[in-house]
Amino acid sequence: MKSIDIHAHIVPASLWRAIEAGREWHGFRHEPGHGLGTLVGGGMRTGFTSPKVRYTLDERLKDMDAQAVDMQVLSIHTPLVGYHLPADEGLALAREVNDEIADAARAHPRRLAGLATLPMQDVGAAIAELERAMKKPAMKGASLDTNVNGEQWDEAKFLPFFQAAEKMGAMLFFHPQPQNNFLMQRIDRYGLFNSLGVILEDAIVTAVLICGGVLEKCPDLRACIAHGGGPACYAMGRLDRGWHGRPETRGTPKPPSAYQKRLYYDTVVGNEEALRFLIDSVGIDRVVLGSDWPFVPWSPSPGGWVEGLASLTQEEKEKILYRNLEALLGL
Repeated sequence: MKSIDIHAHIVPASLWRAIEAGREWHGFRHEPGHGLGTLVGGGMRTGFTSPKVRYTLDERLKDMDAQAVDMQVLSIHTPLVGYHLPADEGLALAREVNDEIADAARAHPRRLAGLATLPMQDVGAAIAELERAMKKPAMKGASLDTNVNGEQWDEAKFLPFFQAAEKMGAMLFFHPQPQNNFLMQRIDRYGLFNSLGVILEDAIVTAVLICGGVLEKCPDLRACIAHGGGPACYAMGRLDRGWHGRPETRGTPKPPSAYQKRLYYDTVVGNEEALRFLIDSVGIDRVVLGSDWPFVPWSPSPGGWVEGLASLTQEEKEKILYRNLEALLGL
């Protein structure tokens, strides 16, 4: 069965060229060490946990063939978004990455599409860069961190960006930085910053977009949350209870659950029970295939995992694997 993957990362080839030349890459510097070493920048240290992050385009396509993935929608590895940089440097990073993604997708239009990265530290520059990127046929929207240097997406300064993205029909894919969530400061054991901290960030951005009125003000906005939105849908009853019981906290005219079906969610949820709950909560039309390439191992493949789930009907599998994204992104 055909499969389209909304959640596939890319570490730009320009970064590896800079490392080979002994240069920094837009303020990021490389430290040799275990595996592919560590990238330092933005107050974070990012280790590369998969050798596939250095794959060439041809190697990526061969790996997609091996995983039976027909198309990937590429987005930058989130620690590299560069929101911490001065605005002009952030724009230079974004333009370089977006041109590389667009070139890759143009060379392989049946296999690759792209999501832009944006200099969100300057909303005007981010809107302009999204407009530039969306003029490239293979670019379908933008990938975004779950916050911007600690600022949340319901801040009034970001509303013009969402309105512009809505007008352009751009898909916005929200994905947290694994090395930058509050759980890292609370506990450094058991890998919880990744297994749990990341999905808590997903839930927070879901709640912010809903409770902060972003979806109310931009009803036609297309937005997808990574990792199935984390535990946001599981917590929707509590959010509704707060809306009903504490009117002073309301940021929207309707309870939060009225908005959860306006978002899309990928399948990187961990197990069948969680995916079934997600589908039953938001509807099958709002769930799309994701793999978190190349950081999550799948057996036999991300699509094969979905195809093997007994609780899904054949129609549900088809919608998750490709039909929903075909319609959503015009693929």
